[in-house]
Amino acid sequence: MKPIGVFDSGVGGLTVVKELIRQLPFEDIVYFGDTARVPYGIKSKETIIRFSIENILFLLRHKVKFICVACNTASSVALPIIKSHFKVPIVGVIAPGVREAVYATQNKRIGVIGTSSTIRSRNYENQIKELNPQVKVIASACPLFVPFVEEGWFGGKVVLEVAKTYLKPLKKAGVDTVILGCTHYPLLKPVIKEVLGKKVKLIDSAQQVAIEVKEILTGLNLLNKGHSSRHKFYVSDNPEWFSRLAKRFLGRPVPKATMVDNV
Repeated sequence: MKPIGVFDSGVGGLTVVKELIRQLPFEDIVYFGDTARVPYGIKSKETIIRFSIENILFLLRHKVKFICVACNTASSVALPIIKSHFKVPIVGVIAPGVREAVYATQNKRIGVIGTSSTIRSRNYENQIKELNPQVKVIASACPLFVPFVEEGWFGGKVVLEVAKTYLKPLKKAGVDTVILGCTHYPLLKPVIKEVLGKKVKLIDSAQQVAIEVKEILTGLNLLNKGHSSRHKFYVSDNPEWFSRLAKRFLGRPVPKATMVDNV
């Protein structure tokens, strides 16, 4: 059976993989983490599109039946273009999180945090306004959060102080719902909650993405229904480091990642 392909700029997309494994236990998964070129959030639009196309071409060599862009930066900047280039079904991580946030907010004040490219694209803001024009969106770029997670810094004084600085506009605006607009950010939930308070709802789109993938595969009659699944991991740099962090993301040991010299 053909696998699901997933790509991200690094390890963050494993939050999506974890949820796909939970909701689609019989699906084979091929994951590519572009660890040599992380972070995507500081790159130009043209570069992000080129990287995304290269990543998809790599996954297609593994005969994937479906592709999940588990990178918020690529989803916000490149998704419409790459969807028009390929016949394989492709989903990103933005729309599912937006729908959940608009549903969840009580005071119609939603915060969005993400990489600089994601925030600059205003993709989250535009999609929220499409669903409910009355919602006020407060967006804040958090560029240091990705390297913190990539280095295994999930807490501590430095991370807390940076989080306080980044999240100050959201706290001041009184948001009751915050979209974690990067797949790395769920690992920083405890710090983010400490800064914003326990009453603020954090939207992690991985669960909604997995639901959407399942619905699409079912509709296309491509859902695997009963064989043991295999999960393969590929990276463009530092497979040992990736495998160590992947264990933290997935909560269990993973097969050693295979290094790919050129995508």
